[in-house]
Amino acid sequence: MRTMSALVFYLIAAITVGSAVGVAFSRNIVYSAFALMGTFMGAAGLFVMLGADFIAVVQVLVYVGGILVLMLFAVMLTHRIADVRVSNRSVGTLPALVILSGIGAVMAKAILGGGWHTVEAGTPQPTTYAIGDGFLTTYLLPFELASMVLLAALIGAVVLSRKELKVD
Repeated sequence: MRTMSALVFYLIAAITVGSAVGVAFSRNIVYSAFALMGTFMGAAGLFVMLGADFIAVVQVLVYVGGILVLMLFAVMLTHRIADVRVSNRSVGTLPALVILSGIGAVMAKAILGGGWHTVEAGTPQPTTYAIGDGFLTTYLLPFELASMVLLAALIGAVVLSRKELKVD
């Protein structure tokens, strides 16, 4: 069963990385946004595999349901976005390649040079109950303050987006 779990992990990781490559290299911004959805969903899938079900649901609700939809609305409502031309796309390619190679070398040294010790996995614990209990007991005041800030931001957005009525 361990090989099946590893196979599912590698499949989700490949989908996530492939979608991220699609975000980076797509010339169409709408296709890039849909590839970003694949990246977010892949990250949520990895959270599910780690047993962090609450974080996976928050990932889908906040990033896919909120941020990505906001980005798509911004793209769709922006006029004349296709008229923008980038004159020199290759500026800084060599320094970026050098920096990226240096970062890759440091990461490879850290991964290959580190002593990796395996330990037995503990028994899975439900995360949702502990988070909900923390929100409603220990962290009740910060949770309520955050909800008040979000409510004020929502009211401010409604007031700012409202059209003024001209009285004749």
